[in-house]
Amino acid sequence: MGTSLSDSNAMTPVEIRAVFSLSLLYAFRMLGLFMVLPVLALYASDYEGATPALVGLALGAYGLTQACLQIPAGLLSDRWGRKPVILLGLALFGLGSVVAAGADHVWELILGRALQGVGAIASALMALLTDVTRDQQRSKAMASLGASIGLSFVLAMVLGPWLAARSGLSLVFHVTAGLAVVGAVIVLWLVPTPTRRGRAGAVPVPAMLGQCLRDRPLWQLNAGVFTLHFAMTAAFTVVPLLLEQAGLARTMHWQVYLPVLFGSFLLMLPVMIRAERGGWLRGALRGMGLTLAGGVGLMALAGGASSGLILALLVFFFAFNWLEATLPALLSRQVDPAARGTAMGLYTTSQFLGVFAGGTAAGYAAQLLGGLAGLWLAALVIGLWLCWMWSFSPPELPRSLVVNGPSKPEAATELMERISRLQGVEEVTRIGNSGQLFLRVNDEFDRLELARIDPGLAAGEAGARPG
Repeated sequence: MGTSLSDSNAMTPVEIRAVFSLSLLYAFRMLGLFMVLPVLALYASDYEGATPALVGLALGAYGLTQACLQIPAGLLSDRWGRKPVILLGLALFGLGSVVAAGADHVWELILGRALQGVGAIASALMALLTDVTRDQQRSKAMASLGASIGLSFVLAMVLGPWLAARSGLSLVFHVTAGLAVVGAVIVLWLVPTPTRRGRAGAVPVPAMLGQCLRDRPLWQLNAGVFTLHFAMTAAFTVVPLLLEQAGLARTMHWQVYLPVLFGSFLLMLPVMIRAERGGWLRGALRGMGLTLAGGVGLMALAGGASSGLILALLVFFFAFNWLEATLPALLSRQVDPAARGTAMGLYTTSQFLGVFAGGTAAGYAAQLLGGLAGLWLAALVIGLWLCWMWSFSPPELPRSLVVNGPSKPEAATELMERISRLQGVEEVTRIGNSGQLFLRVNDEFDRLELARIDPGLAAGEAGARPG
């Protein structure tokens, strides 16, 4: 019996399972991080030695250590595999949470937050997501990841204030440590392990890093995620205080965040679908950058006015969610598959540098110039990125094919090796123990060449071989 080959535009069951498990992992990890956002600016002032600048540093310290370690983690994941790096990162993240939970002085809190950031797994996680999905499905996968992050954000906006009201930040960090353990269980039991073959697999580490460093469009995307997280962290040094000034009790802030995030996600989805299908992705990138800047500016203008602040948050998160899903999808198309972990390392380094810079700069701006200065600074950073991003041209989608091959691992591995040697085949990926193989190919690829391996492949014959 022959194998089958298709150009299906729908996600395969294997992709769906992989995306679901990774989204679940990301949701649990981000839940622990997000629970701190709505309460740290409110409760950290109670720590010994606290000042507005140090509170901002506590909020952003996590981002600095994350930024320092994302590239090494991405490089290691390209060589050692994604899962070992992710498990080590979760262990270190849990340790930092325990240190932060026991803090009495603001510098102890900053140390715990910095240790949390040592568990730098974002680059390996995103690289794993790109490993287990085809390029045509990448935006959907990133949107699913974005939805899980959005859901965890909403839950965090409810749980963070609720937990902090009962036992301060200590309880929030203890729960965060527990969530790191849950994440490790998900990695071990639910997340599939991909097997890849391709000519690019032998590229040495320095060459992969050099290739990414010389790629100008890659840096435009890196600057985009820096800007995105600079703006979000800067906003959350101010927004919880503005909500309190508007008369909303700390434990009730979720009543604003919940409808805002739900509404922004509903607004984002049709724009994402139209941008991909309609060929106006470049214009959408520009428009969303302007919308992000507008949302930050509206926050500053609204001040303590609750209705204006709600509208500003809706505008901001509409743009934020779309860019959060779109930028990494574009990056995965831009980079060589063998350098995926390295590129994601640079990308997530930029992301967490934005977290550190946004929290620290907004904290110092608030101390020197007043609370709203951080928001205007964020709007300025967005404007600078837009000027550089204006010339960006989104990369075209590469071709990808699905082969329903042998179910036995030995036979599947042999088939992968033979297919990877064909002209025009850039990468062959097998997810877990499934029989499906994902092929990434270029214009030099000819389906007829598959007849030398299996006549059923060239004929597109349906059905999978038992091995």
